Amino acid sequence: MRIIIFIIIIFHTFTLAFSNDDNIYDKVDLFGEVLDKVNKEYVEEIDQAEAMDAAIDGVLRSLDPYSAYLSPEDLKQMETETSGKFGGLGIEVGMEAGVVKVISPIDNSPADKAGVKAGDYIVKINDTQVQGKTLTEAVDLMRGPVGSSIEITVRRIGKKKSLIFNITREIIQIASVKSKTYDKKIGYLRLTSFNENSGSQIKTEIRKFKRDKKIESYILDLRNNPGGLLSQAIKISDFFLEDGEIVSTKGRQKSENRKWFASSGDLINGKTLVVLINNGSASASEIVAGALKDHKRAVLVGESTYGKGSVQSIIPLKNEGAIRLTISKYYLPSGKSISEVGVAPDISIEEEENDFRIDTETDNQLNFARKLLAG
Repeated sequence: MRIIIFIIIIFHTFTLAFSNDDNIYDKVDLFGEVLDKVNKEYVEEIDQAEAMDAAIDGVLRSLDPYSAYLSPEDLKQMETETSGKFGGLGIEVGMEAGVVKVISPIDNSPADKAGVKAGDYIVKINDTQVQGKTLTEAVDLMRGPVGSSIEITVRRIGKKKSLIFNITREIIQIASVKSKTYDKKIGYLRLTSFNENSGSQIKTEIRKFKRDKKIESYILDLRNNPGGLLSQAIKISDFFLEDGEIVSTKGRQKSENRKWFASSGDLINGKTLVVLINNGSASASEIVAGALKDHKRAVLVGESTYGKGSVQSIIPLKNEGAIRLTISKYYLPSGKSISEVGVAPDISIEEEENDFRIDTETDNQLNFARKLLAG
């Protein structure tokens, strides 16, 4: 019975924050009654710890697709992934209309090599149907020992039949920034995530390019970049702007109502900049792309971005877990929100080849950008 009381207290804490309705106390009593009956009469004995986690997670997930409860194990996993090295398939996933959706595959990860693409919907993991499961449950199904195999079934827009991928789990190494020179005069920067060191890595690569007197223009590739730290999005946007607003956030708390502005000093000295985006560009990627577009500092090429316009904070809990909670929404310099809309490219170029791979000969979007700069 103690477990039921504890869950009621947790639920009570959340619901008081959500409503001033006097009837909320009746709802708390009803919640306790339901849990008590489940505990006593359900056909199988329930795991009370799991029931607690599910109750907490249910409250958070009812808010939006991005808020969630992180158990101590989940929090450790997230911290491991943030460190830049972890075992898995190498895909960033989210939930859309009750279905697990691939936000983006990580470059050169097992999922990327197998052909999984941003926008794919995962409908089955091995023999288990995914629909109806929470995002956490689906992610748990995809986790496993390094070297073990997994079969995922996806539905892809434009394809009549489901696609099946057999993937072997590997240690995922995340290189945040990659660079190379194209056509001897184009500096190419590929940013795959917004980690703590992304800004310093971008600056280092730009300085290398500047030492090459032949570099006349730049490409910033944000495709399949699921985002990351807001601070890094602001810093990287500032690298290419002389002044003006970068992004603003608005939340329930006054402390979350903030604006960030660019400081003087364009690292590439006003040289032409093309930004590549696609459906896998989300969150921090959209801040950078949107700010550069609004200030007419860059030409955006590719496809509309994902449309994630909210900021989440990781709030620690006493049990060494945490909650990931949406605390504000961000707005582009134009005042527009990109939630569920995304940032549209200036020049729309869709993927053409079935075997399309970023930064290869099949990459028609990059090829177009190169021709645009050459012209």
